[in-house]
Amino acid sequence: MKKIFLYIVAGSLCFSACKKDDEVETFIEPEDVSVRNSYDDQAIQKFMENNYLDAQGNIKAFSSTDTSDDNEKKLSELNPVKLPSGVVYIIRSNAQPSPGVTLETNSAADNATQIRVMMRANYYLAAESDGNVTFGSAGTLLNTINDSGSPATDPPYYYVKNNVLESATTDAAKQRSYYEIEGLQEGLKYFKGYENKDDGDPYNLQGVIIIPSRAAFARDSHYNYTGLSLKNNSFVFNFEIYKANIRPANDK
Repeated sequence: MKKIFLYIVAGSLCFSACKKDDEVETFIEPEDVSVRNSYDDQAIQKFMENNYLDAQGNIKAFSSTDTSDDNEKKLSELNPVKLPSGVVYIIRSNAQPSPGVTLETNSAADNATQIRVMMRANYYLAAESDGNVTFGSAGTLLNTINDSGSPATDPPYYYVKNNVLESATTDAAKQRSYYEIEGLQEGLKYFKGYENKDDGDPYNLQGVIIIPSRAAFARDSHYNYTGLSLKNNSFVFNFEIYKANIRPANDK
């Protein structure tokens, strides 16, 4: 009888141990915002170490099996500039309009710039596991490059129209910050756009803007762009500005 009891106990312990080994650790968002900011900064740096730009300016991950990318420069080697807000921008050499149109990205400015862009925009949650901080899987915010193949005009996280704000039914939704990503507007100020590049012209992406969560939606409520919460998420924008002009009155 004692042997049977011992076998049962041993079996239970084995099952419990196996179950613990198989469990996937669930990431818990840190309460301290400074920890979140640190996670974002660490993950952004690793992202720049692990990715490069291809011949058309697309962000690509280095392959561990294909040697064809061995001579490519990491994003971290392409003169990234980090702003006080934590936003990082990379201007790609030989891919800028000359002279180009200077952008006024302040939505409230009378001369605010309307943009038409080819863009791949992804969002990521930086998380820690066993002391290692990295971005998780990418989510898609916009991808005109692989989807429509045509530039988009004034994506709402760059500029939201006044009639959207005026028709909003909650106080939060009446604010531009509910829709617009401040870090995107900030980063775009360092780029120039083409005056009127034809939509059918092949794209040649101008660069990258990487935005930590504190310069995006942080922990605030925001418009439902994806069906998922974008709180605490960082964003990566890879783009070309096909057209930049003062926003027409009927598009404000």
